[in-house]
Amino acid sequence: MTLPADPVPRRPWRHLRLLVPVALLALLWQVADGPAVLDRLGRSDPLWLLAALAATNLQTILSALRWRLTAARLGLRLSVGQAVGEYYLGMLVNQTLPGGVLGDAARAVRTRPQGLRVAAQAVVIERLAGQAALLAVTLAGLALATRHPAGLSLPDGAGLAPLALIGAGALLAGVLWAGGRVWPRLADRIGRGFGAAVWRSLLARDVWPRQAVLGLAIVACNLLTFAFCARATGSTLPVPAVLVLVPLILTAMLVPLSVSGWGLREGAAAGLLPLAGIAPDAAVAASLVFGGVILAGSLPGVAVLLRSAG
Repeated sequence: MTLPADPVPRRPWRHLRLLVPVALLALLWQVADGPAVLDRLGRSDPLWLLAALAATNLQTILSALRWRLTAARLGLRLSVGQAVGEYYLGMLVNQTLPGGVLGDAARAVRTRPQGLRVAAQAVVIERLAGQAALLAVTLAGLALATRHPAGLSLPDGAGLAPLALIGAGALLAGVLWAGGRVWPRLADRIGRGFGAAVWRSLLARDVWPRQAVLGLAIVACNLLTFAFCARATGSTLPVPAVLVLVPLILTAMLVPLSVSGWGLREGAAAGLLPLAGIAPDAAVAASLVFGGVILAGSLPGVAVLLRSAG
């Protein structure tokens, strides 16, 4: 007698990426005064929104140039137009699908004709360079804020913040490790010669100055986008808050329990921005606008998608 095949196991945890942001936003509606948040959103300044949109698009273009530079050092040739177009498409995928890395995987796959291992290494190294630059700016901002708070009320345990950042780095490493367990063949292909690839593309004497300039410029655009969104909703963030608190808010988006960080980012903003004198409703409004701006900034990827499908 033939036994029936085992049913495909259900994985209800997959739905957490949709349920978690909805639950968090519903909770924030109660805690952060939802009607006040809506009022701030309705009175958003269009000029500051345009400034935020310009900053996020500049960030995407600079990120594409960093990816192109990284890839070139590994022997993968991309034109400026190809790099920018593929980066916009990757951003669109990351903003609309769960996981936050599917767009990056798509960049690697779509440039694989020159070798999947090199293409994947270029994408991974470029993303790691971005997180390293964000971490460096945060640590520098924390050092500045402890000496010159300038409107930032740090708690007594602020000295533990570097440990939290290290924990975020460990979280990112854990995500990469988990990815290696899920896609072992891809992980094996990426891993071969990875250290040498990092050295050639990031740390070699003739490339690290360009990587450093691009990294700092990209982080500046990211932080300015959030600061402009805060101004659009009626809040002015002091410089230490932009350098210390905003990176921590953005780091919350790395937790793979949401779609593009929705809910997690707003919760982090509501918890952290009051340290800079920003009311919770203003913090949530700024974060919601930020999410909308980066989503709008990824829409040029639709044109790339349509061109690919045509």
